[in-house]
Amino acid sequence: MATNQYFQQYSTATEQSLINDLIIEAIKIYGVDMYYLPRTIDNRSTTWNESVLTSYNSAWVAEMYIRNVDGFAGDGEFLSKFGVEIRDQIVFTMAQSQWTSEVGSHISQSRPLEGDCIFFPFTNSLFQIKYVNVKPIFFQLGALQTYDITCELYEGSSERFNTGIDAIDSVYNAFSLDQNVFDLLDESGNPLLTEDGQYIIAEEYSIEAVDKFAQNDQFVSGGADFIDFTEIDPFSERATVS
Repeated sequence: MATNQYFQQYSTATEQSLINDLIIEAIKIYGVDMYYLPRTIDNRSTTWNESVLTSYNSAWVAEMYIRNVDGFAGDGEFLSKFGVEIRDQIVFTMAQSQWTSEVGSHISQSRPLEGDCIFFPFTNSLFQIKYVNVKPIFFQLGALQTYDITCELYEGSSERFNTGIDAIDSVYNAFSLDQNVFDLLDESGNPLLTEDGQYIIAEEYSIEAVDKFAQNDQFVSGGADFIDFTEIDPFSERATVS
């Protein structure tokens, strides 16, 4: 026996628009304003096809609904062979039409992408997108209205932040090991260069100052005392004294 002809699973565009408007209104009521940070790959390795130098140069305000309202999901905090790791996850829901109008149209991006970041002002936390579920619902009334964005707490890899939001830039650039973050700039914002074309770095730049546990100097001096490649490497910088 056929389904009822007066109730269709794939409805008209008018009803789809109504559902979309209701979802947007609900997110505006129960959601939170977030900052969306699109990732810019400044230098990509052609050998490994991976990002060598990454920056975040803009931030766009967009309302999102927090799916796991009881607390962070994911593996939480655990002790691994690399020490204590924090794997807190959070899932944001965003209306697709709002994404297009508030973010996507400004950065020429069709959807939220893995690798981009979302800043949560309420907790002053930065999350990196790990997975975007582009079909979180089973075509409600024949259309898709939302994105489910799964994020993990951001782990820095010396990315540059130039978003113009001081709460983001000042905090996360302070933990960067990239010396170019400490370039001295002129009045136009361009880096100052030496006669040889080298960047002039601020005097306070120091890996040890950024990373309190860094032992670079100790490793260099210690390695020079017992590592000798002269017997197996004729091009070693250490010369053999006869």
